[in-house]
Amino acid sequence: MTIAVSASNVIKEFFAGDEIIRVLDNISLDIQLGEMTMLVGPSGCGKTTLISILSGILSATTGDISVMGKSLNRMTDRQKVLFRRQHIGFIFQQYNLLPALTAAENAAMPLIAAGVDMQLAVIRATEILDQIGMGSQVSKRPNQLSGGQQQRVAIARSLVHHPQFIVCDEPTAALDAKTGGDVMQILRSIADDQGRAVLIVTHDNRIHRFADRIVEMSDGRIVGDHRDKSKLKEH
Repeated sequence: MTIAVSASNVIKEFFAGDEIIRVLDNISLDIQLGEMTMLVGPSGCGKTTLISILSGILSATTGDISVMGKSLNRMTDRQKVLFRRQHIGFIFQQYNLLPALTAAENAAMPLIAAGVDMQLAVIRATEILDQIGMGSQVSKRPNQLSGGQQQRVAIARSLVHHPQFIVCDEPTAALDAKTGGDVMQILRSIADDQGRAVLIVTHDNRIHRFADRIVEMSDGRIVGDHRDKSKLKEH
């Protein structure tokens, strides 16, 4: 398989007064296209810091990170912003939809931010929404949608610019079991059918069955890496 994301010997330290806090301690991890990887571990173990570094939001103290063969270490902050717009999609526990916009307009925002004509961006967003079962809801605003529907809009927003790396931070935490399962089926099909790398931070063990791989973290280190597809993949 093709490696989508590669991290080598990543260390992240923060200053707390005169003290240096090491949040990530020598992390090395490769993430492949066509796979769904879940990152699990107790709160405060460094999961969110790691995905922030892998997606170019934070910089590592030391270590090498590349996404789709491009080194994030060599990019300026401005170059990282442009790179994220082209290659990375984000899905969060909080849907972060703009209340005054329709579902299609919300999903179109990454294209609009990249300078695409709004009408064309909305057409593309509508196509994505239709593909994930939201075709009849494209003109509705967030307050007219259920939590699961809002998360689908957020998924469409993450896909509209054709990214190859999808980063999800607790995407099912605010959803009931059935709705969360429906959302995971969509993400699963994205990883399978479109050859994207999907990385999910989760505390929701109900969704572990969708993963190709589960990476466990503790105290800023990787302490487990499981690839038993006969147990993890049920789709």
